[in-house]
Amino acid sequence: MVENFKTHLKSLIQLALSDQKFDKDEKIWIYSIGKANKIPEKDIEALILDAMSKRDHEALTFSALSFDEKFEYLYNLIQLMKIDNEVFLSEINYCERLAENLGFDKKVVKKLSSRIYSDPAITSDRELLKKQAKSFEL
Repeated sequence: MVENFKTHLKSLIQLALSDQKFDKDEKIWIYSIGKANKIPEKDIEALILDAMSKRDHEALTFSALSFDEKFEYLYNLIQLMKIDNEVFLSEINYCERLAENLGFDKKVVKKLSSRIYSDPAITSDRELLKKQAKSFEL
C-alpha cells in the first residue's frame, strides 16, 4: 500500500510542478496527504527533490487499483490543482492525462472540478462525485 501511495504522491508532486512553480500551499497539502498515509517526511522530501531534478516527468502507471483508489487519486489531483486558487492550462492538461492513465475519459476532470474545492474543509458529496466519475470510466 505504501508503494502505491508513493506513486500517488509522485503524481501530486508532478502536478504541483507542472506550472513551473511549487506553491507553498501545494507543498503543505502534499506533506499532509503523505503524513496522513504514513509516509515518512524524509520520503516525501526525497520524492519532491527527485521530481524537481528531472526535466521530463516519468509516466506513472496505475495497475491493480480499485475504482475507489482511482477516484481518490483523481479527487486529490483536482483538489491540488485548485489549492493555490490559480488553475493553469498545464495543470488541467496534466490532470486530464493522469485521468486517462487511471482509466477515465479526460472529460471527467471538467465534470468533477466544478464540485471539488481547494479548501479541504469544504466537503463535497463524494458519493455523488464517485457516481459521476464512474460514468467516465473507459
